[in-house]
Amino acid sequence: MIAPVPPGMGAFSFSSIALAIAVAIQVPATFEGEVRKVKSKVKRILTGDRPTGRLHLGHYVGTLKNRVRLQDEYECFFIIADMHVLTTQPEKARIREIRHHIRQIVLDYLAVGIDPEKSVIFVQSAIPGTYELNLIFEMLVSVPRLERVPSLKDMARDAHLQTMPFGLLGYPVLQAADILLPRAHLVPVAKDNEAHIEVAREIARRFNHLYGEVFPEPEGLIGDVLVGTDGQTKASKSLDNVIYLSDDAETVERKVRGMYTDPQRVRADIPGRVEGNPVFIYHDAFNPDRDEVEDLKKRYRQGKVGDIEVKRKLARAINKFLEPMRERRAHYETQPEQIEEILTSGIRRMRQESDETTRLVREAMGLEI
Repeated sequence: MIAPVPPGMGAFSFSSIALAIAVAIQVPATFEGEVRKVKSKVKRILTGDRPTGRLHLGHYVGTLKNRVRLQDEYECFFIIADMHVLTTQPEKARIREIRHHIRQIVLDYLAVGIDPEKSVIFVQSAIPGTYELNLIFEMLVSVPRLERVPSLKDMARDAHLQTMPFGLLGYPVLQAADILLPRAHLVPVAKDNEAHIEVAREIARRFNHLYGEVFPEPEGLIGDVLVGTDGQTKASKSLDNVIYLSDDAETVERKVRGMYTDPQRVRADIPGRVEGNPVFIYHDAFNPDRDEVEDLKKRYRQGKVGDIEVKRKLARAINKFLEPMRERRAHYETQPEQIEEILTSGIRRMRQESDETTRLVREAMGLEI
């Protein structure tokens, strides 16, 4: 049974760090009975998100659609990586926001169709084995290797950091611990995280070489990168160029009206460029009416359709795409206790896997006391 929430502790009335402490007290480390001694025959997925805010269409294109598609084929573990937030946002005010963001991410997961009966959804800081495995893995990788991970400099720049914190430099190592703690085989990620998967593979290989076979070498399943509504390379919350999965219809229409198009096209009768045009990139991604999309492209190239019509039809397509998600989200928003139960159950299950992995690691290394 799932332990009840203590009196006075409503849904997400504690920070994510406090959640780890609360779960450690109220949830036993393993299920009743023995921890499984054999690896599951079904391959596993580990992927997740930092709780820095609501998820958007870029997340859907990057990994969420693959998660939903694969949850019937793989044993899925979805991590809400709150400790990763501290690598760029360690301020106390930011930490206070995490508990709210966790709830929003779980709602987004349920809205897109992730099934908590099929998948394990858990909070990173609530799993003690994460810290132990991260420390061990730090001994298996060099500083120059981590300095070659290209996304770390981008993260430091986006966070307006003048120097690279040790924690951010070690971000891929902590991510490797996240991936390998459930001994995952596949990691659906966006293109900008591909280099992180390679670090995890290298750490798994080195550990297995030094101590014996414990970890699979995880493969990356690379999703697409969605351009921002302002024409920037990537949709990003920090750039405020995204359409959130939870945006209402009016907000979507407003954001689509303001989307970047062909800057050379100042009138509707001037032939426009479709290739690289964010409005048509979004049409290709979210408008299932292929005949309509091809007709719009043809007329746009000929200078026979204006941006107003193209954007109006795009907004209609995106809203139609998002409407089932809005309905599911609205349903779960009225049941905060179910969100709490999903997390408590997921943490409990992940603690079981964590205990088994750390036992295997200690046994292989000869660290048994």
